[in-house]
Amino acid sequence: MDGTIRKDIKIGTKVLVVQKQDQRSGKLTEGVVQRLLTNSAVHPRGIKVMLEGGIVGRVKEIK
Repeated sequence: MDGTIRKDIKIGTKVLVVQKQDQRSGKLTEGVVQRLLTNSAVHPRGIKVMLEGGIVGRVKEIK
């Protein structure tokens, strides 16, 4: 499942995110959602989240 719909992503969900500095390479980082940072219901580039450990990125895939 992709990460463009906010209601699909819950706190505690394991996801793959792309961080700002990795957008060109497309490198994904796996982690557990701590906070949802995007307020809109849908975002075409992925919902922005903060993972446990403070990493911020846009969700590309929900595990």
